[in-house]
Amino acid sequence: MKGSFKLGKVAGIDLFVHWTFSLLLAFIIFMNYRSGYKAVQIMWSIAFILTIFLTVVLHELGHAIAAKRYGIKTKDITLLPIGGLARLEKLPEKPIEELIVAFAGPMVNLFLALITSFFVAIPENEEVLMAQLSVGINADNFFLNFLIVNIALALFNLIPAFPMDGGRILRAILAFKFQRHTATKIAARIGQLLAMGFIFLGFFSNPFLIFIGFFVIMGAQMETEYTASKYLLKGYTVRDVLMKQYQTIDAYEPIKSAISLLLDSQSKIFLITDNDEPVGTLNRDQIIIALSRSGENTPIINAMNKNLVFLNIDTLLGDIFELVYHNKSNLMLVMENNKLVGTLDTENLLEFILIKEVKQKTAYAV
Repeated sequence: MKGSFKLGKVAGIDLFVHWTFSLLLAFIIFMNYRSGYKAVQIMWSIAFILTIFLTVVLHELGHAIAAKRYGIKTKDITLLPIGGLARLEKLPEKPIEELIVAFAGPMVNLFLALITSFFVAIPENEEVLMAQLSVGINADNFFLNFLIVNIALALFNLIPAFPMDGGRILRAILAFKFQRHTATKIAARIGQLLAMGFIFLGFFSNPFLIFIGFFVIMGAQMETEYTASKYLLKGYTVRDVLMKQYQTIDAYEPIKSAISLLLDSQSKIFLITDNDEPVGTLNRDQIIIALSRSGENTPIINAMNKNLVFLNIDTLLGDIFELVYHNKSNLMLVMENNKLVGTLDTENLLEFILIKEVKQKTAYAV
């Protein structure tokens, strides 16, 4: 995700934090200072926020471990001001698998709350509870707040709205009866309706609800479009979208040769070869970066992407949809009987989907 900084690795998974997380810390410090809290109490508040985001990491690891059970790897985890995001290589499509993977995160929070409850004296009545919570975070109520927040995180994530876990749980339940793209559409609409409620309440209570509402609306729309596009590819293989005509450039040609081809053709991504063997790809952004950093005479081999992605011509498009999506800036090589027979890029796949959408709408209209 753009604007994210790598913190390290957890269980072999890259861990990132988005720059907006710093805004949350700044907001907490400001609100504590405004409330007249002393430096010690402000430090307790910061420590509490960092602890909560550690539980967010554990929450996302819950998803990752459950997904690993079904052979799905997790690319990375990113911490955001509103929580975390575990980026899986692909989403489990069997309803029972998605149900288990989606439930795994909230179950981590409930487990942490259960463990904490054994070491915390929970107030006997609401008045005492509110009195302890109203004084801000300190050494006496740190773990009580930790318990409450973990319960709240579990319940919040179970709200049936994308991209929260509850939206995926709802989609998985619906998918037992409906096709996946239909289940997604129904779950997304329910989530967007709830999001409108968040936005409405946000104007009269907490403005943060407005942000959450818009986040849910956009997330639900993206999930709907993604699933609908993947459904349109059902039954088609790489052979159906194969590009047999593609531009190649020798790896030792200067960048200015790639610039000439870029300006003189419709191609935006090129296959780089050495003695007619593919050794890399070069896109428009890489050309511009190389030109600005090293000049037009720098060899293409110094600017190209050397990580080639190979596809079998008979592979189902639905099976490699995520792979194509995550390599949106690359040209992928299509092989048949260990021979290069063409290429595929994201733009070509999106054009194929667009044509299928138009044909489908035309068929319904007739």
